[in-house]
Amino acid sequence: MAPTATTPALKEWSAVVHALLGGRQRVLLRKGGIGEKRFDSTVAGEFVLFPTVAHSHAERVRPEFRDLLDAAAADSAEDRLVVRAAAKVVAALPVNRPDNIEAIEDLHIWTAESVRRDRVDFRPKHRLVVLVVQAMPLTAPVELPRTPDYAGCTSWVQLPINASLGEPVYDDTSLREVVARVRDAVE
Repeated sequence: MAPTATTPALKEWSAVVHALLGGRQRVLLRKGGIGEKRFDSTVAGEFVLFPTVAHSHAERVRPEFRDLLDAAAADSAEDRLVVRAAAKVVAALPVNRPDNIEAIEDLHIWTAESVRRDRVDFRPKHRLVVLVVQAMPLTAPVELPRTPDYAGCTSWVQLPINASLGEPVYDDTSLREVVARVRDAVE
């Protein structure tokens, strides 16, 4: 029997996955999971998004985006998950000026308090990275059983899928503008 091909998957809030696909978010803010020394953005330039959910997400999402939470929760259950998106890293920009992170708040769904507490101040010796990403829907969502291999506080897992991708959410010109904005704000 031939080994099953795997695809790198970045663990991300399911609401963020829905926001990316809906054109309501264009960046990810990463430091890495508790089980990692730091976030390694070089693991994969293109990847699928592994949906995660927690009850505390509601308080960490700005009110105008809370409509994403209910639909997104169904993608991450105890026994299964639904993968519906992929992303490509357009730029990985280090946050050298964290006090100016609010300048890019319209590019994500998180509250200012959540960004400060969960990303900037969390593990202060680790540098926050802004990933400008191009999101793409899978042509058909893929449902997978949740296995122990996916547990733990790590950013990356391997999923046994070979998904077909739909059209990108944003065009290249729009994303170049986002990269310039993020660079001017925080780098």
